[in-house]
Amino acid sequence: MHHQLEKHYVNRVGWLRAAVLGANDGLLSTTSIVIGVAAAESQRNTIVLAALAGMIAGALSMAAGEYVSVSSQEDTEKADLLREKRELEEMPETELKELAKIYEARGVSKETAMKVATELSEHNALEAHARDELGINEITQAKPFQAAIASLGSFAVGAMLPFIVSLLAPIDQMVYFQYGFSIVFLMLLGAVSAKTGGSKIGIAVVRICFWGTAAMGITALIGHFFGVTVS
Repeated sequence: MHHQLEKHYVNRVGWLRAAVLGANDGLLSTTSIVIGVAAAESQRNTIVLAALAGMIAGALSMAAGEYVSVSSQEDTEKADLLREKRELEEMPETELKELAKIYEARGVSKETAMKVATELSEHNALEAHARDELGINEITQAKPFQAAIASLGSFAVGAMLPFIVSLLAPIDQMVYFQYGFSIVFLMLLGAVSAKTGGSKIGIAVVRICFWGTAAMGITALIGHFFGVTVS
């Protein structure tokens, strides 16, 4: 009988999180800005400029923030690995017993735990300690540049929709067009991210629609009140 390999999604966590967050933020934040401006201002040039500025500033901000955040994680991981490497050189026996204790705590017998720890240490002691003691592996390891590029690109893609709508939609119905298109694409984004990550689609769609509506509604009210005040 042919055995089909199990399908796992954890190896997608790093780039998926950055890409989904970027696209969602790009779509939602830029649409919110445009709705807020459109509720206060009826000039297309102003609305288009707001959408363009929001897209560029947001994409660069997301990339920079993601790079700094993930770089901090990478620095911590490197510091832990250097410390672990030094301890392995200075007190290998103590580290071997520590690794065996980890396997014992997971339900392995004392003898088996020591045997596994010994064999893994002979193969690659630092890798064994990084994975089982520190929780660092190839899947979860921080990749700042990859995360920054994913955030920048996905934000720009998400923000492109409200920018295009600001160019084409009727001025007197701009708020409604922005909201309608954004909700539809937020639903699609939620469904795609849930499908890619292997989670429930319905929950993701409801969640993203609720918070998207709340964000756009609040900015529309703010824009409306400021528009009334200005006029």
